[in-house]
Amino acid sequence: MTDTFKSILLVDDDMTLREMYAERLKAEGFQVNTAKDGEEALRMATENHPNIILLDIMMPKINGLDVLKKLKEQPDTKSIPVIVLTALIQDRERMESVTRGADDYIVKSETMPGEVIAKVHALIDKPRTSAGEQPAKPSEA
Repeated sequence: MTDTFKSILLVDDDMTLREMYAERLKAEGFQVNTAKDGEEALRMATENHPNIILLDIMMPKINGLDVLKKLKEQPDTKSIPVIVLTALIQDRERMESVTRGADDYIVKSETMPGEVIAKVHALIDKPRTSAGEQPAKPSEA
């Protein structure tokens, strides 16, 4: 990607995790916006068009899987890469994330913040050929 301005929408209802990841991402040079629930995430994604979204699953108002589905249904947000960043380890959530269009699935307890940042860089810097392109299969955490 040629632009130097790279923005992230970080969506998590856990304030401590939101702040920790936001600080790490800002230290990497990203502009970070945060949302505390699914409703706020949808609004901010539509208004701000971030380069990538880090999305928790278990959240109030609208859960992350429903947010993901809505993002991928909207023409102006469907091409934004989404990394599901969750505490859920079950294969059901992993598979549902994949079928709804997630680019990666990361289990918080199994992944260090540095690894999350590396995955963000890999997705942001990856060329996307068209808006209808199928996302890459998420890596196994």
